[in-house]
Amino acid sequence: MSAQGGLTRRRGAGVAQEDSDDLPTPRVTSPAPKDNPFDRPETGREVSDNGHIVAYDPRDMSESAERSKQPKLTLMEEVLLLGLKDKQGYLSFWNDNISYALRGCIVIELAFRGKISMQKDSSRRRFPLADRVIEVIDENQTGEVLLDEALKMMKSSEKMSVSSWIDLMSGETWNLMKIGYQLKQVRERLAKGLVDKGILRTEKRNFLLFDMATHPVVDSAAKDEIRKRVRNICSNRTVVLPPSQFLPAELDFRYLRTIAMVCASYAANVLENALVTMGHEARERAFAHVDELLAEYSQYPFAKRQTGSQGIGANLSQVVAEEVEKNKDRELQLEVVAACLSVFTRLDSLL
Repeated sequence: MSAQGGLTRRRGAGVAQEDSDDLPTPRVTSPAPKDNPFDRPETGREVSDNGHIVAYDPRDMSESAERSKQPKLTLMEEVLLLGLKDKQGYLSFWNDNISYALRGCIVIELAFRGKISMQKDSSRRRFPLADRVIEVIDENQTGEVLLDEALKMMKSSEKMSVSSWIDLMSGETWNLMKIGYQLKQVRERLAKGLVDKGILRTEKRNFLLFDMATHPVVDSAAKDEIRKRVRNICSNRTVVLPPSQFLPAELDFRYLRTIAMVCASYAANVLENALVTMGHEARERAFAHVDELLAEYSQYPFAKRQTGSQGIGANLSQVVAEEVEKNKDRELQLEVVAACLSVFTRLDSLL
């Protein structure tokens, strides 16, 4: 069933506009401020192997070090990759949920990277998670085009709730003043990013009346790793996630991040693509288990699992609790993750 028909549409306040001055500009203007060398960022220098002095911006070095700690693929790319047909290189034409789920993944990814969090306000707990306001806490770029575009919008606009941002980035609004917040061509841009990372390639395919760019899988090992991780979460009694370039050992929230990816794949209606090798009963148990995960992690603090009815992932609550304990100062960011998963339950009810 189409997700667009069941999504809650909100009327938000118009974007605040800057005051304009209609008075004529005077002919004599103030001189432009002179460049102050003390205001310029410090420049680092080092001597290369051939004796040349190389200058660099220290900010670039710190950003590069930060990016090296992140997994090779973002949550959005992993969900999109699960939805793509390996050889044909395109998504199902009948999948209406994936676009909305991908926007939710953008918000989750920004929270995991420490870029946004819930606004620190004691009164926020009076509101449901999805209706709590988020704010930008680190405006440094991530190096991922879509993430940086969303981060820039959040920084320059009024503060809004998690569900409002996902709705607006998806174009789910009746407010004409906020149409500009929609992130366009997200799937195509993500696919091109995967081409740049060597996971996909670009081809042109003829569909009777028109030509369309498709993106078949080149690096099947990348998609296989994601499938294994999904099956690990959805079928193993004790879940162990070995480190890889897609889930580095030093990454914070390795298990919680994987749970978020599985829940997002479920909301995007692409989870079944990772479970095709499982029997019918095993798949049904896996889907029931993901329902439990959504219920458990769509609230904060995360609910404590009593006994998994499917006997799957018995250790997940413990390992996630340990991850949270190690990062107590990031609770406001984890609230954002939980809020996005609560929004996904809205899509889940439409599947």
